[in-house]
Amino acid sequence: MMLPITFALCAAALVQDAPKPAENALCPVMGQKVGEKSQTVVVKGRAYRICCAPCAKKLEKDPDKYLDPDGGVKKEKKK
Repeated sequence: MMLPITFALCAAALVQDAPKPAENALCPVMGQKVGEKSQTVVVKGRAYRICCAPCAKKLEKDPDKYLDPDGGVKKEKKK
């Protein structure tokens, strides 16, 4: 009887922890175009597409340098 309740609680926790999907068209670090097949990295509960592995490390190390407080990519807003 406890097993279904435990399973339901675990499933709910997994859904809540899922990152928000990547929507960016430019790499937050380099500003290169990225697409659906690009590598992604999760920062602050949100996925971001990046152009290469070194960008993932830079974004994880200092996300505030590349991301706006609302989670948007700073380089996308500069036009």
